[in-house]
Amino acid sequence: MKQLTSNDIRNLFLDFWASKGHKVEPSASLVPVDDPTLLWINSGVATLKKYFDGSVKPDNPRITNVQKSIRTNDIENVGVTARHHTLFEMLGNFSIGDYFKEEAIPWAWEFLTDEKWLGFDPDLLYVTYYPEDTDTKRIWSEKVGLTDEHIVAVADNFWDIGAGPCGPDTEIFYDRGPKFQDLDDSDPEMYPGGENERYLEIWNLVFSEFNHMPDGSYQPLPHKNVDTGMGLERVVSIVQNAPTNFETDLFMPIIHKIEELAGKVKYGQDKQADVSFKVIADHVRAVSFAIGDRALPSNEGRGYILRRLIRRSVMHGQKLGINRLFLFELVPVVADIMAVYYPEVKANQEFIIKVITNEEQRFQETIHDGLDILYSVFDTIEQNNTQVVPGKDAFKLYDTYGFPLELTEEYAEEKGFTVDKDGFNEEMQSQRNRARAARQVEDSFSVQTRVLGEIDVDSRFVGYDQLVINSELSVLIVEDELQNTANAGETVQVIFKETPFYAEMGGQVTDKGLLQDKTGKVVGEVTEVKRAPNGQHLHTVAVKNQLHVGYVYTLQVDEKRRRSITKNHTATHLLHQALKDTLGSHAAQAGSLVAPNYLRFDFTHFGQVTAEELLEMETIVNQKIWDALPVTTLETIIDKAKEMGAMALFGEKYGKEVRVVKVGDYSIELCGGNHVANSQDIGVFKIRSESGIGAGVRRIEAVTSQAAYDYFRQKEAELTAAAQAVKAQQTKEVVTKIEGLKQHLKEIEAEKDSLRSKLMAVESQDIFSKVEEVNGFSYITYHAKNQGMNDLREMADQWRQKASSDVFVVASDLDGKVSLLAAVAKDKTKSIKAGDLIKEIAPLVGGGGGGRPDMAQAGGKDPSGIPEALKRVGEWLAQ
Repeated sequence: MKQLTSNDIRNLFLDFWASKGHKVEPSASLVPVDDPTLLWINSGVATLKKYFDGSVKPDNPRITNVQKSIRTNDIENVGVTARHHTLFEMLGNFSIGDYFKEEAIPWAWEFLTDEKWLGFDPDLLYVTYYPEDTDTKRIWSEKVGLTDEHIVAVADNFWDIGAGPCGPDTEIFYDRGPKFQDLDDSDPEMYPGGENERYLEIWNLVFSEFNHMPDGSYQPLPHKNVDTGMGLERVVSIVQNAPTNFETDLFMPIIHKIEELAGKVKYGQDKQADVSFKVIADHVRAVSFAIGDRALPSNEGRGYILRRLIRRSVMHGQKLGINRLFLFELVPVVADIMAVYYPEVKANQEFIIKVITNEEQRFQETIHDGLDILYSVFDTIEQNNTQVVPGKDAFKLYDTYGFPLELTEEYAEEKGFTVDKDGFNEEMQSQRNRARAARQVEDSFSVQTRVLGEIDVDSRFVGYDQLVINSELSVLIVEDELQNTANAGETVQVIFKETPFYAEMGGQVTDKGLLQDKTGKVVGEVTEVKRAPNGQHLHTVAVKNQLHVGYVYTLQVDEKRRRSITKNHTATHLLHQALKDTLGSHAAQAGSLVAPNYLRFDFTHFGQVTAEELLEMETIVNQKIWDALPVTTLETIIDKAKEMGAMALFGEKYGKEVRVVKVGDYSIELCGGNHVANSQDIGVFKIRSESGIGAGVRRIEAVTSQAAYDYFRQKEAELTAAAQAVKAQQTKEVVTKIEGLKQHLKEIEAEKDSLRSKLMAVESQDIFSKVEEVNGFSYITYHAKNQGMNDLREMADQWRQKASSDVFVVASDLDGKVSLLAAVAKDKTKSIKAGDLIKEIAPLVGGGGGGRPDMAQAGGKDPSGIPEALKRVGEWLAQ
């Protein structure tokens, strides 16, 4: 077998399929673009769904790619098994209605066995097939020449994940030899397709030939497709004769760096330590790529997964003796390994390091929180006279704080406790089931439709500089059927030979307008325009009078609406550049909406945006508007556009021919949308709001032109109303008036606090004299009225100064809510803990709480329970 690097194998795969007429697609961002059904890009086909469901027809029906992917449903198995990863690379070749089984199977065999390519020994390859798929078996037997011993029927070789394309698949296995199988030759799973280590699945060829319909039936696809996937890590492990995927050139440089950081611990000397090496190496790859693709740690969605991966890595680092920040030092190693095919990791290295370092520092604080919870669990166990940490608590530490089960077991063992592993596993399985249920939705495709994919008429968009044209109606679709006529009252889809109507894309909303016949009568209202699978502008029309294929109609775009949209679109470009100038180059676009009445711009940023930064952006945009910069467009090839410095939407794919929009020398972007001729046409720009909308993603909403003027008028009216409310003669006096009112209120509050303190001092003489005793402890309880928690704490301070008793408990009801405080003299906290007492009595007022041994507090929602709660103090002390 050839000696090949992982980079060699990637290149060979792409070169092979390029030689078969395939277009090489670059790896897409791990963060899905315009696909809300996916949390991550999780396979090679995930970025090509639009081709497989027929919503878009590709320029070339033959496609190949090496796609970085993330799957996180089995994170706990990473490092334990030989092949589980969070980030992996999927090698794939795809046919969209072009070649099928007769070509796909022999080509796959050629790539694997021909000496020009991988050169695998054919005797070591086995295949499986779906029993009813006799064509596949015939091809393997007759065209490839495999014997029956190398062709295995497996009942579950049918790829089906719900509605959409599905079909039988054939898997290719590599025999790694007897040294990878158990000594027991009678193992029923010891065959290609069984659960074993000897026969390693390396490639799966899926033949999509059916539509899984929403009603559960299966119908033949209008166009049959091929979708294949081969894990790079597995192939590399075979070529490099590695026991597992981790002993390959994809991981070993990272592992060697971890050894250097760990010092005494070396890889391969201890199985438990090896798990930690593997977990860290796997997770830092996934985290580096994901952050480079602008996913950021957070408490939800993909951001939560990143946070969990980083925290697991830190905990495993500690198990190796690394007790400082260290993950950031592995990022350059990942970047060097992947630089040939994924230069973006090295390009974003500084940003990735900054995010990981911030997250590591944050976790150092969280570790202490986790330990506090663990010790609290230990206290509860001791009080209950048990010896077992509940599985639910162990799982919470694992899932929320990143504590591996082994770490909790170690701490438990020090205390003489064990951990309920079965309960932990039940919680883990519940989480897996939730993830699996979510994936059933995530992975689904749309069902292919026949009509749209087969429309092959020419249609040209001329709406950059024309808003009214005459054009012939070429295609008329009524209820998914081609027709020649449509009648009033129907809603139809139409395609014209030429159109001025912009189809919704790139964040810009659709044009709307009217269709008129040659007499000027309105025959239809255009309500929406989208791109058909073959790229034509597909108009949705509410028919007012009859429409006929072949007739010429006047197409008239709503000019006022379009004018507002163009102002907002050009302003969006200016805002994009102003964001980078103000926040830094990491602030990349993460989505946008260009509507007639406002614009919305989402961007990645790992912190708050200050008021000063917003003002700076707004000032920059307005200055560029008032500088009257010319807006020019240029159609060129993608490489030329990149040389010019044109910004692209992060993660978006572009063809060879692109349109570049320049606003003076300030902004240059790839864009197919509509724009003003000069920046001064925008008039004025105003940021209306800024907020966080998800994991490291923030949103700015803004208005321009008349909408901005309306916004200013609204704020002026609000300011005038405020002036009247504070009795200011002019609006410029509002701030002074408010400051005066605030100072007056502060003085009143101070006077009120002084009176309250004096009253409390008088009351306390009576309160602290009513001491009761039980079981050798003295205690005071008191029911206050209309007091907040601050007042109760002040009361507790006075009690502590007077040293009136061992225990003091005070409760108050204010606005229907209960405040409850328990205090214990410091020399009594070994016998009595305020936190235990508060947990005992808080449920009686419908609440809960906790605190330190010497002071604890709680809230509640049932004031009627206060007498019972205070009575319970004496009973508890007596016990």
